[in-house]
Amino acid sequence: MGDSILVVNAGSSSIKFKLYRIEGADLLPSLSGGMSGIGGTPSLRVTDGRGAVLEDRRFDAAEVPDASAAQHHLSDWLGHHLGDATIVAVGHRVVHGGAAFAEPVLIDDAVLRRLETFIPLAPLHQLGNLDPIRVLRERRPDLPQVACFDTAFHRGHPELSDRFALPRFLHDEGVRRYGFHGLSYEYVAGRLREIAPETADGRVVIAHLGSGASLCALAGGRSQDTTMSFTALDGVPMGTRCGALDPGVVLHLIEHRGMTPAEVGHMLYYESGLLGLSGLSNDVRTLLASDRPEAALAVAFFCRRVAQAAAALAVTLGGLDAFVFTAGIGENAPEIRQRVIADLSWAGLILDNDANRSGVARLDASGSRAQIWIIPTDEERMIAGHTMRLLDRIAPGASA
Repeated sequence: MGDSILVVNAGSSSIKFKLYRIEGADLLPSLSGGMSGIGGTPSLRVTDGRGAVLEDRRFDAAEVPDASAAQHHLSDWLGHHLGDATIVAVGHRVVHGGAAFAEPVLIDDAVLRRLETFIPLAPLHQLGNLDPIRVLRERRPDLPQVACFDTAFHRGHPELSDRFALPRFLHDEGVRRYGFHGLSYEYVAGRLREIAPETADGRVVIAHLGSGASLCALAGGRSQDTTMSFTALDGVPMGTRCGALDPGVVLHLIEHRGMTPAEVGHMLYYESGLLGLSGLSNDVRTLLASDRPEAALAVAFFCRRVAQAAAALAVTLGGLDAFVFTAGIGENAPEIRQRVIADLSWAGLILDNDANRSGVARLDASGSRAQIWIIPTDEERMIAGHTMRLLDRIAPGASA
């Protein structure tokens, strides 16, 4: 199999990985899989580059209580199934790079300590991102590991998009709008440039709609504004996260309901969003299939907030040339796409309903004032590319 790059995309309850074989300047996927249900009903599933299942195994909850244990199991599996493949580097998705990191970075002790300081800013993700890094550093201290940040794509924001209306010293201390899902936006922006280069140079809003959801405004392929901000709680509602919220609600919960900050945080991250609105599920598929009015309300609320966010970002851009759907909901839920575009019909967006149902790449009907696209995201490929380029910079020819 030859020299390969391992990509690890770890979350709070799952770890996904992909193994890419380096062929000159190309990256060819050879293995893909991950551990899901960590801490609950964990399972390991791995497929080869053609999609054939190589492993499909379930574990007891006590065997895989956290991301660290999951990484040990994944490392053991890879150690027995790599064949002639040699992993020359590992690329990691790290949600928060703060103000310190504007591009991928080789991980050392100092970098790891700095990344740990950002755990309070992304408690749902950052700790899970860092656990596999620690495990691999213990098992393979010689192996280069690269952190690729979801915040980095947004670091060139105009100051108007970067600030809160708070005292200036807080901004200087790092209380600012960072933005997230940057690896996804970077990949989608690159794909749009490949398939529609003139459009990619224009005013584009990308909607990354999944269990975590946000929107990003791009001009000339560069981020100008986004809906998530200081943490991954802001913006549109998500599977279990609340989205934008009057800060007075937080004060009320603490001062008048006697909730602790930890209890409020748990509610906003784990019990809100579509789950909180519906009281039924955080999964759009379940909500769309339900006849309960609470489910219908949650779906309507989600679609309306996505459309409102798109309209606000169009103000930042001074207009809209293209709207792009991506991620799990954006790529696979035609009813959600239809409702969002219907709420934007006042701006001249017209959906081709047949194209929308078939899931082809371009969805706008004749006469639409803006193009409408579905572009599947691939954060893992973005991470692999960043890792290979950084490897070449620190050791020219190392990945050839």
